[in-house]
Amino acid sequence: MTDQITPVPTGTGVPAFGPPPPFDPELGALLAGLAGQLPSSITPEMISAMREGALNPVTDDDLRRAGAFDVEERSVPGPDGAPDISLLICRPTGVSAATPAIYHTHGGGMIIGDNRTGILTMLDLAAEFGLAVVSVEYRLAPEHPDPAPIEDCYAGLVWTAEHAAELGIDPERIIVAGGSAGGGLAAGLALLARDRGGPALLAQILLYPMLDDRNESVSSRQMAGRGVWDSTSNLTGWTALLGDRRGGPDVSPYAAPARATDVSGLPPAFIDVGTAETFRDEDVEYATRLWHAGGECELHVWPGAFHGFDMFAPEMMLSRDALAARPRWLARILAR
Repeated sequence: MTDQITPVPTGTGVPAFGPPPPFDPELGALLAGLAGQLPSSITPEMISAMREGALNPVTDDDLRRAGAFDVEERSVPGPDGAPDISLLICRPTGVSAATPAIYHTHGGGMIIGDNRTGILTMLDLAAEFGLAVVSVEYRLAPEHPDPAPIEDCYAGLVWTAEHAAELGIDPERIIVAGGSAGGGLAAGLALLARDRGGPALLAQILLYPMLDDRNESVSSRQMAGRGVWDSTSNLTGWTALLGDRRGGPDVSPYAAPARATDVSGLPPAFIDVGTAETFRDEDVEYATRLWHAGGECELHVWPGAFHGFDMFAPEMMLSRDALAARPRWLARILAR
């Protein structure tokens, strides 16, 4: 890793910038120890191996939390003309009243992952507040490019709302949530539900969301070759999803929410991101645009945090701060 940045030529339209922000000392030491095991740059040739190399799969026993949740997986109708999709449903045991629910869209850069990826983070929140979690299995790119992933997620959301009584869920208190690519999909769902008159959403939890296919921000350039999910990885993920449309004028805001021209009328948002990651600038800009449109957003920018820091190192001081901020926000949302 190096802090040397190639100067930006004049006339490119890219703001001048200096070296990248430093990593938090604890997190930086962790990254250094993982050198060679956790590549910063993911190329298309690596997708297949990454799918096959997933470690420590989440088991049903992990999901049950010693009897705190009932767990089932259901196959439900997908978008028109598309295959059925799988929903992983975790409901608090021994609860008779309808509960709020987190509708979870998993991360993985649009190219890897399944409906168990990242779900333990959501179960932590659900366990604290007695919520259900519904996690959707969407088709992955590049085999299934846009709009397949977002349409799968939307079909699962609509099914969940329509079957809320059967699931013991309050259809007026559904929160969309996800991290990384899943955060981008959750933001896209909020836009899509607004525009289609779909399920009314209580809130959206966007953890270091992947929002902008253009890959041109200062943070993207600063973090090239550094940390987790750098600009090369970002190019890989977005090109898998969008193909030749990536970076061009014909990209849907439901696929890349940073492209939305109207972000008014959206549910309250929680966004967090690190200073030392690719998505920093697009996430801060999205929060700012929500405020400009009269919306509600709580934004946390964690100093020295790399992408996914809380999942890689939940025990470290900065991660504990980030993990503590989310339930405090959620408690205020649920109290309304």
